[in-house]
Amino acid sequence: MCATTTASGGRGRGGRERILAAAARLFAVQGINATGMEQVAEAAPVSKRTLYAHFRTKSDLVIAHLQDLASSGATLESVLTREDIPPRERILGLFDQPAPDAVPVRGCPFIDAAAEFPDPDSTVHSYAREQKLRMVGLVTALVTELGCREPTVLAEQLVTLADGAASRAMVLGEADYGRHARTAAETLLAHALAG
Repeated sequence: MCATTTASGGRGRGGRERILAAAARLFAVQGINATGMEQVAEAAPVSKRTLYAHFRTKSDLVIAHLQDLASSGATLESVLTREDIPPRERILGLFDQPAPDAVPVRGCPFIDAAAEFPDPDSTVHSYAREQKLRMVGLVTALVTELGCREPTVLAEQLVTLADGAASRAMVLGEADYGRHARTAAETLLAHALAG
């Protein structure tokens, strides 16, 4: 008979979810490279055997963590796919931190992961690059919908602003730092859509 997870969060079913939750907490506080697999197993709590049964390598764990973030709506990019918000507001939503009370302020998890896995051929760096390319594709579609004559150029400018603001928010520890870039984005949009 299989053990079940206890109310206190002990070992049993749900190991994968506990591993991902523990990794997310540790990666946010310590960074990816500073977090060891043994620490993740201990924080989950799961045996090392269970950890490696779910994630053969640390890169596998990091990719699963990033995929989990992307699908959860906990990244800046998630606002771009919301159908309940007009296109212009979705774009400007890039400059709002998804968790303004989060401590520490982490910025963009994809940029963080790419910085910690600098080899452009690594699976983690490649996944981060795919997400950043997806982001510019989503913004390009939105500015095209708004009627911009040069959507690719404007989209690149907007995502550069968003990524820069997220990075500065992390470095300065200011969750709402995006407000500065939002003003610049409003100016870019007004200029590109004028006339």
